[in-house]
Amino acid sequence: MGALDGRVAIITGAGRGLGREHALLFAREGAAVVVNDLGGAADGSGSDATPAQQVVEEITAAGGRAVANADDVTDAVGARRLVEQAIAEFGALHVLVNNAGILRDRTIINMTDAEWDDVIKVHLRGHFMPLRAAAGYWRQQHKNGVDLKPAVINTTSTSGLYNNPGQSNYGSAKAGIATLTIIAQQELARYGVRANAIAPAARTRLTEGSPGTSSMMEPSGDAFDAMDPANVAPFVAYLATEDCPIKGRVFFVAGGGVHLFQPFAIVDAISKDGRWTVEELAKEAARFADVPFHLGNPF
Repeated sequence: MGALDGRVAIITGAGRGLGREHALLFAREGAAVVVNDLGGAADGSGSDATPAQQVVEEITAAGGRAVANADDVTDAVGARRLVEQAIAEFGALHVLVNNAGILRDRTIINMTDAEWDDVIKVHLRGHFMPLRAAAGYWRQQHKNGVDLKPAVINTTSTSGLYNNPGQSNYGSAKAGIATLTIIAQQELARYGVRANAIAPAARTRLTEGSPGTSSMMEPSGDAFDAMDPANVAPFVAYLATEDCPIKGRVFFVAGGGVHLFQPFAIVDAISKDGRWTVEELAKEAARFADVPFHLGNPF
């Protein structure tokens, strides 16, 4: 018996890295998996259906069920076709794991329009489009009296939640995904949907070239490889299980650790009866500059 027996899952960006590990584990746990990957380079250029097909072949060779999909998740028609394929192939859709992404790092002053637009599109729009398509299906199933116990797992990043210079496009999209997740939970709970997000830390082709990633090198000998992307997959699989009680949460997942984020919270305030003057604020509000934030930043 697997933890995901009978569940049907779409995993985007599943041809390599984190998505591949998610797909392999989901299949081992009994899920039928639609392996979506456009197959582009790390910067989003090009396309190649081979990575997704290779993951499918690996799953089926081990006795699992999987099909490949190369639709563009930023496209409304492609996202709808992705959801329809899962239903046509396996009879239903229970889980959506949004994982596809690209990087085009640049400082703000040097960033081109395309570098901004493309990264925002792939990450933020690329999460929204499959989510909207899946949500429409789940709403109809709920109206029909079918309880699928749907689950959405989105992929945010510490580059957005903790901020990382040189990644204003990526970080902005990833912070937006965290907010999208919480709003999705508020809106879709009425249909039985659970939405959560993870900010993973792992060694992938996207992180290999990023600043400050020397600690992600493979360890020598038999030491635990804390940056192996396979470490992240079990928590994603748990969030996808039928009876997982967690919803509307954002987690940092790395190595053997799972850490719960607290969203934006007011930590200090000033107030008066009536409207402030600029002079009064200069006297009273300046102390905000020195309020400490206890972020728990692991980096």
